Amino acid sequence: MAVKLKADGIIDFVKESEIELMEPQVKLAMQLLKEAEQKDDNMVGWHTLSINFNSNDVDEILESAERIRRQADVFVVIGVGGSYLGARAAIELLKSQFYNYEHTPQIYFVGNNMSPSYLNHVLNMCKDKELCINVISKSGGTLEPALAFRAFKSLLETKYGKAEAKKRIFVTTGAQKNSLLNLAEIEGYKTFKIPVNIGGRFSVLTPVGLLPMAVADIDIQQVILGAKEAFEDLRSDNIAENDSMLYAVYRNCLYKKSRRIELFTSFEPDFEFFLKWCQQLFAESEGKFGNGIFPVPVIYSTDLHSIGQFVQESGQALFETFIDIENAEDEYIVEKELVDYDSLNFLADKKMSFINKMAFLGTVSAHTKGGVPCIILNMPKKNEREYGYLIYFLEKACAISGYMLGVNPFDQPGVEEYKTRMFRLLKGKQEE
Repeated sequence: MAVKLKADGIIDFVKESEIELMEPQVKLAMQLLKEAEQKDDNMVGWHTLSINFNSNDVDEILESAERIRRQADVFVVIGVGGSYLGARAAIELLKSQFYNYEHTPQIYFVGNNMSPSYLNHVLNMCKDKELCINVISKSGGTLEPALAFRAFKSLLETKYGKAEAKKRIFVTTGAQKNSLLNLAEIEGYKTFKIPVNIGGRFSVLTPVGLLPMAVADIDIQQVILGAKEAFEDLRSDNIAENDSMLYAVYRNCLYKKSRRIELFTSFEPDFEFFLKWCQQLFAESEGKFGNGIFPVPVIYSTDLHSIGQFVQESGQALFETFIDIENAEDEYIVEKELVDYDSLNFLADKKMSFINKMAFLGTVSAHTKGGVPCIILNMPKKNEREYGYLIYFLEKACAISGYMLGVNPFDQPGVEEYKTRMFRLLKGKQEE
């Protein structure tokens, strides 16, 4: 069982000869990836993370997750970008978008914006409940999570006192010295380290994502195993034998044809935050120096009723990447009505998954006919192993694609620009 690329919706847009012309670029990208691993300051630790994972680290995460489940009615994850998207994506995909209505501890995500309204709503929901928090920041100083951490640290210390509060605070931060790590060491908070050579958007399979997943009773050992299987499956330098590499090639072929917008798409609403994780992964990795494909997450069939017309008849600048689940686990059978008031009795006794699949196939057919290339990533089923596999599949494709675009896929110089200007304004200084 593995994620597979289906090219039915793109073969009319990218010729075999174009793929062959990309081989030198692919080989260079792979060489750059290998060379990056040899550097002291490399940021490609995600590449071999699954095969180097220490079982003691897994045990430590599982022990903390069990402690949180015993102590808390609510678990608050404080982080922004890669510090929360992968974990939230996993919980909503592998459990449900309605997780907090069905399970305890409830899991809320804060520190991903600076809205006082949002923060106060979550604080008010938590004040009368048993609470644990996990603050996640590799640098230790990112503004959004730092502000939220102040608020929840104060709430915990007021509610429990400092001695008890520190037992309910879990810190995930960089291994190098920073303000958050210093505080954790002084106060005695339980701390997990993010490897120095793994950046935020590639960190979902570190404690960043694994601790919240484990609290949600997701089998993180299976997640890691899935990523390990992907590492083994996707080692080939032959494009025809490596679907992750082929995906990167297709994206770059389309980019050369001025297809600069990519819709990350699924017909399953539980993929909403996974597609947002894809958006950050590719946008932050590729969008540099005038290069890059702009990623947009959409959920069909919902968004077909808002942007479907544009995609169908004005989508010459875009292409779509569909993530399709081959085997649905949940099912609903359409019932027959005595009076066929909506003329849908022809669907009686049919599975909703079948109807959804026909909507997917019909959409791919219509969009390709309308001139929009469609790449399909087929996921056999929704489970932990397939999730881990898909994470690694896309991370590797992103790295290769970024190098092919001529950028370093592991830095984010543009992100620092708004931060510099924001802090100048916050300190009362004029913009330069």
